[in-house]
Amino acid sequence: MSGIHPSAIVAEEARIGSGVEIGPCAVIGPEAALDEGVRVLAHAVVDGRTEIGPQCVIHPFARVGGQTQDLKFKGGKPGVRVGARTTIREYVTINAATNDNEFTEVGEDCLIMAYNHIAHCCRLGRGVILTNACQVAGHVEIEDYAVVEGMCGIVQFTRIGRMAFVGGMSKVTKDVPPFMLGTGNPFEVRGINRVGMERRGVSEAVRRELKEAFRMLYRSDRSVSRAVEEIRAQGSDGEEIRHLLAFIESSKKGITRNGPGS
Repeated sequence: MSGIHPSAIVAEEARIGSGVEIGPCAVIGPEAALDEGVRVLAHAVVDGRTEIGPQCVIHPFARVGGQTQDLKFKGGKPGVRVGARTTIREYVTINAATNDNEFTEVGEDCLIMAYNHIAHCCRLGRGVILTNACQVAGHVEIEDYAVVEGMCGIVQFTRIGRMAFVGGMSKVTKDVPPFMLGTGNPFEVRGINRVGMERRGVSEAVRRELKEAFRMLYRSDRSVSRAVEEIRAQGSDGEEIRHLLAFIESSKKGITRNGPGS
């Protein structure tokens, strides 16, 4: 049983799960799919080929599934997928991917606060928090449990690693390694995200290893490749260190380096 306000516009072809609530003047397009328990509040729009997972809440004047702004778009049916229990606040825009059968993806348990823009082909992991008015350009990847504070600009194709913390009003042009914390324009890594890791249950021993890795990457004159070699040579078998090194070695844009032009 779904509750649809009489003033809402819901396409007959839309797939509406049980317990869905659709508020006044909301618009649901013909290719949209709302899983059970989704709430679409007043004046929100879900259109395009968009899949909204169970128990998500979409607040007034948000739009999920709008056509990509990528000039390379040539038609087809790209879309958006949003994982379970994610909250999308007022005036958020999440655009569809560019190529046919590709998706912009937002993971489970995310909080996307007001006025955020998530562009085409982005991928957000589980538990990501974007605070107000972040602008996330196309093809950006944000890993699980990362936090991006308000009014940040994230340049296209950039990656933000797991449990990283990006301070407010930062300009991010290169990859931010997992577990690190930083801020600024240009962005600089200032330390490890100790508080975030504590909240996620990362042990003190692992935090010490990551702090030493930070020191070798950012508080020495080592090159990135030299620092990676020496961190690996220390012999840690922890998953977090392995993930950090794999992230750095797979970077196409390079990781953020502190100093002029970083």
